[in-house]
Amino acid sequence: MSPSFVYNGDLAAAAGGKPAGTGRVASVYSDVQTSRIDHDLPLPSVLKGPIKVVDGPPSSAAGNPGEIAKLFPCVFGQPSAMVVPSDSASDGPSQKLKIGVVLSGGQAPGGHNVIAGIFDYLQDRAKGSTLYGFRGGPAGIMKCKYVELTPEYIYPYRNQGGFDMICSGRDKIETPEQFKQAEETAKKLDLDGLVVIGGDDSNTNACLLAENFRSKNMKTRVIGCPKTIDGDLKCKEVPVSFGFDTACKIYSEQIGNVMVDARSTGKYYHFVRLMGRAASHITLECALQTHPNITIIGEEVAAKKLTLKNVTDYIVDVVCKRAGFGYNYGVILIPEGLIDFIPEVQHLISELNEILAHDVVDEGGLWKKKLQTQSLELFEFLPQAIQEQLMLERDPHGNVQVAKIETEKMLIQMVETELEKRKQEGTYKGNFKGQSHFFGYEGRCGLPTNFDSTYCYALGFAAGALLQSGKTGLISSVANLAAPLSEWTVGGTALTSLMDVERRHVQTWIF
Repeated sequence: MSPSFVYNGDLAAAAGGKPAGTGRVASVYSDVQTSRIDHDLPLPSVLKGPIKVVDGPPSSAAGNPGEIAKLFPCVFGQPSAMVVPSDSASDGPSQKLKIGVVLSGGQAPGGHNVIAGIFDYLQDRAKGSTLYGFRGGPAGIMKCKYVELTPEYIYPYRNQGGFDMICSGRDKIETPEQFKQAEETAKKLDLDGLVVIGGDDSNTNACLLAENFRSKNMKTRVIGCPKTIDGDLKCKEVPVSFGFDTACKIYSEQIGNVMVDARSTGKYYHFVRLMGRAASHITLECALQTHPNITIIGEEVAAKKLTLKNVTDYIVDVVCKRAGFGYNYGVILIPEGLIDFIPEVQHLISELNEILAHDVVDEGGLWKKKLQTQSLELFEFLPQAIQEQLMLERDPHGNVQVAKIETEKMLIQMVETELEKRKQEGTYKGNFKGQSHFFGYEGRCGLPTNFDSTYCYALGFAAGALLQSGKTGLISSVANLAAPLSEWTVGGTALTSLMDVERRHVQTWIF
């Protein structure tokens, strides 16, 4: 459904025409980008003909339904929805809609195709509709910074990586003033709907906006789309978040290259930290694709209640055994959020969060007296660099910035220390040299795979259908993904049904 022309917004502006519509110039794309831009995007069979949206049973919540119901009285308990074929097309001209879309949080391959899917749905099923893109994430909603999306504007971004069509941001809409600003923007643009493309925190934001708009009897409806390469936004109805497939393939290629290097030199252990704040899905998938020597899965560490020393000893045991066969090299995969899975470290971080939320950390270290004895001992045990990283300012959602905690370097130091002890004991006779890597941003903006391209396009199409049918407070969901594309199912899942309550600072709600 992509247009068959190439539009160069920058050249048009230079020639004195309309302002530059886009930073992308399709006419100077590489051969690979050019081949992707017109890649055909088929739809699930259910979306090809006339459709209708039917309700399912009432929903509850993933946890603490009583508290979720109090927080979201207007949208809690509403049914999820399914898109099914309709016997006939609707009578009369379709309703013209004004829809806004925003990219929220970190980048993930395929985001541009979600926007393209929404746009094409409106062009096909609600002719004459308008799609606005809010620039710079949620801040764009609050500041009413937007651009009207046109075929010419969207074309260079189809099947391309990145979020630069309208860019993203990590701002939260949470104060009365911020909600007021969002309301004013919705009224100014006369929005019928808003699509929030993001992860768990972003879709919490979407649910808050849906609740707020409905409580004010506003016509603006809100639909979320599941985006996070970590893969940590999933349930039965949302089997995978978009970008995960692409990221894992990119990381696996890099890991494979490191493996060949390790085997070629025969003298390095490569410790590879992979993205995944609250889930080890990327690490597990990459391990299944590449078969490294050691893979640490955070959820297993938490389930077995392993300590940092347990994890270190496990790695050391494997290194010693391989040295016995003459292999002084290898590859070890570590999830980004590993340190947050270790129970003793979780407890330490919880105490640090309280201290950072209410106290000024003095250089003299008097604040340490507020730590429990076990937490203080662990904190002092950690390398100085890790101590400093644990004390870094939290992100806007109250999370420890695990991307800045160099867990792989910490483990290298701890393994070196333990191996030196064993060497002195005569139980280790090998040579150990550690190399650290962090594969993160490299996987977030690559060209989306065929799966992510098609999946994202269907998610956008589904979001358009849900908004046109009058739904709000749902997350666009495309399921049955292991089956052929023609058999994919399409619908929307109540956002509150995915939610639980979690303490962050003195707050709040989260998936």
